[in-house]
Amino acid sequence: MAPSQKNMAAVCYGKNDLRLVPIAMPEPAFNEVVLEVDSCGICGTDVHFLKEGGFGDQKLIRPLVLGHESAGVVRKVGSAVTHLKVGDRVAIEPAAGCRTCDLCKAGKYNVCLTGKHCPTKNHDGNCSNFFSHYADCCFKLPDHVTMEEGALLEPLAVGVYAGRQADIRLGSRVVIFGAGPIGLISLIVARAMGATKTVVLDLAKASKRLEAAKKLGANAIIPIGATDKEETIVERIQEALGGPADRVLECTGSQPGMRISIKATRNAGKVCLVGLGNEEVQLPMVDAISREIQIITVMRYNHDYPAALEIVSSGYVDVKPLVSHHFALEDVNEAFRVAASGEGFKVMVHLTPRDSNNPKKFVN
Repeated sequence: MAPSQKNMAAVCYGKNDLRLVPIAMPEPAFNEVVLEVDSCGICGTDVHFLKEGGFGDQKLIRPLVLGHESAGVVRKVGSAVTHLKVGDRVAIEPAAGCRTCDLCKAGKYNVCLTGKHCPTKNHDGNCSNFFSHYADCCFKLPDHVTMEEGALLEPLAVGVYAGRQADIRLGSRVVIFGAGPIGLISLIVARAMGATKTVVLDLAKASKRLEAAKKLGANAIIPIGATDKEETIVERIQEALGGPADRVLECTGSQPGMRISIKATRNAGKVCLVGLGNEEVQLPMVDAISREIQIITVMRYNHDYPAALEIVSSGYVDVKPLVSHHFALEDVNEAFRVAASGEGFKVMVHLTPRDSNNPKKFVN
């Protein structure tokens, strides 16, 4: 890195106050690398920070660098790092535990209370030119995998974790609530894990997203009208599947989505809550308990990057169609506006000229 280079970052100072400002240039600790960030996708949690000041107990308490769906190029290597070298292209897993607490030792680093999860109220994200991170959380990309695909491994890892938590199997009948980026990724993963019948639901006004779900292989799409009753929607789901769902991935975080998920699931089936939305909800718990429906949740991912990278690098899944918009870093405010409006699918911010770090065969 040249000494004169600036480290520009997308910093949230408050609700609807996103600024592109210079921050300190990082140096690697013994077990870290410094990365020049190439691509950074915008996630719903980033939008929550900007539009609502946070989510759950993650509230904005200081200016915070946003972004966490990233890939970059190694520019400096810590003294103890042996598996990476300067120039390596890597996907960045932005969640790391403290490595010493009981949760980390039990393998649940994704919900470690003091870990480096970015962005959270205590840790900056990586929508910045340069970012230091644990080397073991950086996954080297094969030459045939693009930087954008590397950035998309983050939401894909969420989908992999959700599919594993929901125990999707060969022949599973799966319902996915929400045709946003995580919903579409959950569809891709569910089909890759063996789901043979998939139904995706979203509001009728989200017709473009529902059509995208159909193109990605959903067996049926169900647009939901403002006056549709729960029982009617459940009937439509079961008609499309040929019976109740084995598994449901609820990706909206909405009360109606959760309620219908429970009602549409077979006895002893599983409902996996993936999306963040309503903080409090009313659910038909007697129905869920009496039919022994398992309601499970996911937060981030849990050692799912290797699988996500494998299914992309092998060509088993194609995530490239999910990217609908591209913006340079200087246009980050417009990028967030588009992401928050729901105009597209996945919005990608390029912190270096697009394709500049890809092998030449990928350059248009």
